[in-house]
Amino acid sequence: MLNGKTIAVTVPAYNEENQIGMVIESMPDFVDRIVVVNDGSRDNTAEVVKDYIKKDKVQDPLVIARKSLILEETIYNRADIALNKMREGEESKYPKNEIYNDNETDRIVLITQENSGVGAAIALGYKWCRDHEIDCTAVMAGDGQMDPSELEGIVSPVVERGIDYVKGNRLSHPAAKIVVPQIRYFGNNVLSLMTKIASGYWSVSDTQTGYTAISLAALNKIDLYDIYPSYGCPNDILVKLNIASCTLLEVPIKPVYNVGEQSKMKIFKVIPKISWLLIKCFFKRLWHKYLLDSFHPLFLMYILGIMMGIINIPFFVKLVIDVLIKGGTVTIGWYITFLLLTLFSFQSVSFGMWMDMQDNHKLEKTGR
Repeated sequence: MLNGKTIAVTVPAYNEENQIGMVIESMPDFVDRIVVVNDGSRDNTAEVVKDYIKKDKVQDPLVIARKSLILEETIYNRADIALNKMREGEESKYPKNEIYNDNETDRIVLITQENSGVGAAIALGYKWCRDHEIDCTAVMAGDGQMDPSELEGIVSPVVERGIDYVKGNRLSHPAAKIVVPQIRYFGNNVLSLMTKIASGYWSVSDTQTGYTAISLAALNKIDLYDIYPSYGCPNDILVKLNIASCTLLEVPIKPVYNVGEQSKMKIFKVIPKISWLLIKCFFKRLWHKYLLDSFHPLFLMYILGIMMGIINIPFFVKLVIDVLIKGGTVTIGWYITFLLLTLFSFQSVSFGMWMDMQDNHKLEKTGR
């Protein structure tokens, strides 16, 4: 426990038989539960974890039991009963999985799911922690790339300040450009820029890091089964949290590479997929947060600017073909229409971004 709050760490693992032991052994003592989600590994990852389960038991009498989903109905708790039934119905939306152990005395919990991706593994770990009412749940990869000595700094803002979501920021480290592989550094910056726009968290810098901590309240606000199952999960989670008006804090952490991990991410395949995901997430956030939940003028500014930009495409194409390629000319009316559409589109989108920043500023916290 930390500051009287229960702490769990979700560890997504795929073919990490050589690294997972190091992650488990280095876990700080204040961590109450280590929830390893084996993502259909084809090596001995599960067997290694099972060996640790036999010897790593809870040292104190703390009991973390699953919250009962059975309630006696009264006129006051019908909403709670409806929520429980809804969550029971969500079970089939998660990947097929099996909990190896769920004993009150086991500090390590092993869940094995069919291979579905790192995002699906994190979602399943989150679900276990939510169902067992863990106050703060962190995520540490099973490859050992996250320094366990920094875990307290990640979870402390959640348990001490009530922050909903804390992300580590590797790019703030002075040696980030040297330590982080150049292709990853470039890809991270591109995706971080797009995620700022899509998520509404305009100050977030390192969107792709998986070293995070989330509160129980935040876990109860988002649809865990709907988290993007692959490498775009950090971006998707940010959008979901912003729609739910959850607070966010970034804390500096060290970039860690070359500790024996083997990267399974192909950056040039991942960027197009995540980019398309972010485009969809952007419009989803606008639709839910700024139209359905509470109407905001920025919805009109964004949509109007985007529509004018789309209408302007034929004018732009004609200018390029007739003037730049063929060397001809277009009418003055065509020029004026193109310039006005360009100006109004840029202005409308800019106003939308400005209002977006103002509205979400209160969600982005600073300090440690």
